[in-house]
Amino acid sequence: MNEKLLEYLVANGLLTREQADGVSAKCGPGRTAREILLDEGTVTEERLIQALSSIYDIPVADLFDTHVPTDVRPQLRPDLLRVNLVIPISFDPEDEGTLLVAVNDPLNMKARDVITAACKRRVRVRLAPSREILLAIDRNFGAGELQYAASQYTSIQSAAPERAIENAALQEDVNTSPVVMLLNSLVEQAVRQRASDIHIEPLPDRVRVRFRIDGILYERSSYETQLLPAIITRVKVLSSLYISEKRRPQDGQFSTTVDRNEYDVRVSTLPTVYGEKCVMRIQQKKALSRNKGDLGMSESEVRQFDRILSRPYGMVLVTGPTGSGKSTTLYTALSALNRDAVNIVTVEDPVEANIPGINQVQVNPKAEVTFARTLRSILRQDPDIIMIGEIRDPETASIAIQASITGHLVCSTLHTNDTASAVTRLLDMGVESYLIADAVIGIIAQRLLRRLCPDCRRKRPVRPEEASYLGVDHSVSVWEPVGCQRCGGTGYFDRVGIFEILEVTPRLRQLIAARASTDDIRDAARAQGMNTLHSSARKLVLNGVTSVSEMRRISGEEEDLSNGRGGMS
Repeated sequence: MNEKLLEYLVANGLLTREQADGVSAKCGPGRTAREILLDEGTVTEERLIQALSSIYDIPVADLFDTHVPTDVRPQLRPDLLRVNLVIPISFDPEDEGTLLVAVNDPLNMKARDVITAACKRRVRVRLAPSREILLAIDRNFGAGELQYAASQYTSIQSAAPERAIENAALQEDVNTSPVVMLLNSLVEQAVRQRASDIHIEPLPDRVRVRFRIDGILYERSSYETQLLPAIITRVKVLSSLYISEKRRPQDGQFSTTVDRNEYDVRVSTLPTVYGEKCVMRIQQKKALSRNKGDLGMSESEVRQFDRILSRPYGMVLVTGPTGSGKSTTLYTALSALNRDAVNIVTVEDPVEANIPGINQVQVNPKAEVTFARTLRSILRQDPDIIMIGEIRDPETASIAIQASITGHLVCSTLHTNDTASAVTRLLDMGVESYLIADAVIGIIAQRLLRRLCPDCRRKRPVRPEEASYLGVDHSVSVWEPVGCQRCGGTGYFDRVGIFEILEVTPRLRQLIAARASTDDIRDAARAQGMNTLHSSARKLVLNGVTSVSEMRRISGEEEDLSNGRGGMS
């Protein structure tokens, strides 16, 4: 298969001859060309599946609406399906005695044998990426697997003292422990469902597990309350936290690999009246650094962003609430600025992704490694560019401002609603207005809006109050969410950024130095052509990318649509 696949990829312009020869040289026992291509990220699995489909004349299956036939479901073991990357998808319409199964490798005979032996039926294969197969297994069997692990724990607990159960959670190599299996399944399912956070919450009568997907929390499962201590203990073991400390909040981190991708999981525990709550934030290591166009910026916004970053010194601020994508924007900017001739130093809490060639410092208050103290040390490290994870206090703000007006490019974040409010926040921190005017060269405010699912979105005429809100006539159409298997019934799939970029001009510098009001600064910036968050969101609504309701949810506006006003105008 190796040579056939490589020749096809070269012939179709997906690989160069040199790349193909390099991959071929690495092939050997136990390592195929396909595995090498996926490990190195040279070709996506979707493209490889399409290539294999053409080579072997096997159709590609769409697994988004897959429901395993009820006739064969009881005969299947989900663990065997996962190991062999296979799932039954339907009976063959041309031969009811034959079962159609999706595999990710047309030559994987063991996958066919697993289904044949379990279901006692003939099989015919279709192709699908491994991630889609695993996600389909999660959808069809995931809830049952989690409940099975929970029930196994309950039965063990009834026959063993609590200490024995806790010891099972401490054994990192015991993958058959119900608690280990449960937590592994939770993380894997969260990753495949595109969740950014897992919330494990103690309630009076149960333990609730929720996933945050595209910014919204959805309940995924619940368990008996006696399961909580073992789950929390297991999480603490993985993230190197104090197991016996249950009265104070703790923060930690661990790494895991799901479907060939490595993820960082940031852990936070919090004591509540019903027990310890745990939140796990999931971040793919390579997801924070993107191309600027992939952030969601328009071409004009990318040019503006590049113009700000090309300045040799000054302060660039990225603002927005928690979870609005500020870190991604900062990491993207640093990746673009990262060159051999430039010394970049960051101070972060925590370091969210490692970027080769950049000196990154982790804040550690217990060791007195604070933002302010680290910044003073960084200034003696001959930096060209400094990135501060967040300006939280007057001391950090003052040092950052001084660094930016003494020949350094300083990038940081602030928690404000829009660009003009960032100036007011710095003033509130005690920074003199003339220093802000001299230092700040650009402010970027951003939000993340959920994209409408392309498979199920529905077009409809705009309502009168929406037309007034959007500033359009009544002949315009907008799109609304519906919900399908692909988007999990939410009507949305993935998110897109909206941006408000304030480039500090001489006129704006005068206003800032004169301590002008937030409204005056905003009006002057708009007069100079700044697109507001409201106008950026409006474009996405009119282009069918998102909905009016999502635009209003992100804006935080409380007024009725009928008054025609918006909090982000």
